[in-house]
Amino acid sequence: MTIPISQRLSGMTQSEIRNMTRECERVGGINLGQGLGDLPTPPVVREGAIAAIHALKGQYSFPEGVVELRKLIAAKLQRDNGITADPLSEIVVTVGSSGAFACTIMALLNPGDGVLLFEPYYGYHLNASLMAGLVPQFLSLSPPDFEIEEARLRAAIKPNTRAIVLCTPSNPSGRMYGEATLRLLDRVCREHNLLLITDEIYEYITYDGRKHVSAATVGSLRERTVTLMGLSKTFSMTGWRIGYAVAPAPMARAITLANDLFYVCAPTPLQHGVAAGFTSPPEYFAKLAGDYQRKRDIICDGLAQAGLRPIVPHGAYYVLAEVGHLGYPTAKAAAMALLEETKVASVPGTAFYQGTTGETLLRFCFAKEDEVLRDAARRIASFKGEAVHA
Repeated sequence: MTIPISQRLSGMTQSEIRNMTRECERVGGINLGQGLGDLPTPPVVREGAIAAIHALKGQYSFPEGVVELRKLIAAKLQRDNGITADPLSEIVVTVGSSGAFACTIMALLNPGDGVLLFEPYYGYHLNASLMAGLVPQFLSLSPPDFEIEEARLRAAIKPNTRAIVLCTPSNPSGRMYGEATLRLLDRVCREHNLLLITDEIYEYITYDGRKHVSAATVGSLRERTVTLMGLSKTFSMTGWRIGYAVAPAPMARAITLANDLFYVCAPTPLQHGVAAGFTSPPEYFAKLAGDYQRKRDIICDGLAQAGLRPIVPHGAYYVLAEVGHLGYPTAKAAAMALLEETKVASVPGTAFYQGTTGETLLRFCFAKEDEVLRDAARRIASFKGEAVHA
């Protein structure tokens, strides 16, 4: 008997990120491809989850999350983001920020609706949109600045466009978008009655004194913005899968319903662990940014020494490097040459673009212990690939 596979998966395969991870395992290399950090989860978070397990706090929470956690999130939003949110009606704790995105698009958009993604995009946003029956639309942003230009933005809006997705700080580009760009999005969203979905999971990982600006604090965007945040990056706990969505109450109710139907709730003991993390002093978050800036500089130096051209990120823990001048026919060929020679894995830029722009880029993740990252940087610096010195 042959069981048919759902048409929702038509044309979908595991991402190039997963493929490069397998190739890295094959050669026993250092994986700077997948956004998988090896930094430890803070003790206060681990101990909070363990205490919750010992206290038998293992039953379902409300679909929108443990009340204590939502209150702590509300306090954090007010303190760090300038967003005033009612913890009882405007915050939904989800199974990671990816779960928050899935619940948001399923709750607020309909099959056939257009959703505008900025290239380079985070692949999950594309694939989840396709599975939801949405119509992805693209606006390609050119390296190295990745600016959102008003004329091109307006031209990208189609009659069926219903939402824009903005990732800031961006995975994979590391670009941060400030108040001027957000005011542009405010104008365009108001004129076309669009939903804005912002993925802000890297909010604390910012460099060179830059400050993250949440879209919901700009102009009239609060009333039409779903802010997606998570703890995977802030507390180095990617496998815990705890995120949250912040939205006006009517939208939050719909997201809660989708969250309930898909997941029932996020894992309760882990919600309690995250709640303990929110009691961390401000110095923790400042140190987080400083530590990652040091790591950014280590990897960018190694890339530059190899003749690759890093596009130094403003935030997040990825760097795109220009490799078009090296003479490889594709980004995948460049990534494989680097892996075979140095045993350091990256991701071809084509994983983040529909068009050919990605063929000139590789992405590297630097969420690694300093010793591992320095080893990777030394290996990259020794790269002698085709046409590097031509």
